[in-house]
Order: sequence, then C-alpha cells, then structure tokens
Amino acid sequence: MTYQVINEIVMQDDAELSAAQVHGMATGMLCVNERAQSAEWLNELFRNAGPVADEDKTVLVHLFEETRSLLASDDFEFDLLLPDDEASLSEQVEALTYWCQGFLLGVGFTPASSGWPREVTEILRDIVEFTKLDTEAEGEEDESDFMEITEYMRSAVLLLKSELNDGGERFKTKDPR
Repeated sequence: MTYQVINEIVMQDDAELSAAQVHGMATGMLCVNERAQSAEWLNELFRNAGPVADEDKTVLVHLFEETRSLLASDDFEFDLLLPDDEASLSEQVEALTYWCQGFLLGVGFTPASSGWPREVTEILRDIVEFTKLDTEAEGEEDESDFMEITEYMRSAVLLLKSELNDGGERFKTKDPR
C-alpha cells in the first residue's frame, strides 16, 4: 500500500486529511483498542464528505486491517505510512507531523483509561512535540534527525500498543486485601 494511492483516495473523497493523518489515526485507535473497527475509523474520516466509492472503502479497510496485523506481529514490521524517499525531505517531515496529528486524534477518539503510566504520557507528549516540527528541512543533519524521529515513532507506537492493550492489567489498582 503506497502513500500516494491512499493520499489520492482521501483527497478525491474529500476527507480533508492526508494519507499520513488517516494512517496515524488508524494506528492510534488500534494502539488504544486492538479491537477497534474499521467502520468507526471510516465514519470518522468521511463524516463531512459525500459518499465514498466501494473500491476506495475496500482499499482503506485493507490499510486498517494491515495496520492491525503489523501492530500485532512479533516481527516488528510496522512502519509509518509516509511519502517515499523520492519526495523532498520537507514533504516527508510535513507528512510526519500530519501522521503524529492523526495518531493523537486516533488515541483521543478511543475512550482513554485514567491513570496511564508515566511512560505512556511522556511518549504522547513527545508525539505532540513532533506535530510542531519545522517542515523547512534540508541537508544531511535534518535528514538524520528525520530518520531518528521516525525510528523513535516506530518503537514508541509498538510500546504504546503493548502498554495500552494488555487488558488494562497495568492500570488496575491492586486490592490490598
């Protein structure tokens, strides 16, 4: 599934989002609730749009389910849906900021548990900061920073998914009796 294909679908169907945002949103929803349904995600994506073609829905549902599968895999194959290396670094950084925005929307869309561990809230704060990245990126240093942030995000997403989908055991208070 390429960034360009998904981006064309969401642009033509007037979702007012980018491919990075919709993938971030799906990932956020699935990190908080691994049983989240693609129908909820699609409704949120296209709530202000007209009817969406069935073949477009099929492609998007496939993206959602593939994301679910990659998040659940022990092979650490999950990756952020961003423009490929042919795109300018500025375009890639901008897409990363949109991905982070979408992720936070997805996390927020799902009712949250009160009392998330400090590690979870720190990661979410980092992601908020990534939404503010300077998109005027160029040069080797900016490219290196971009690669570090995307690797951090891959690891952070998998950690969040693990922390937030353990059946809530980490958030339950121990009964002292």
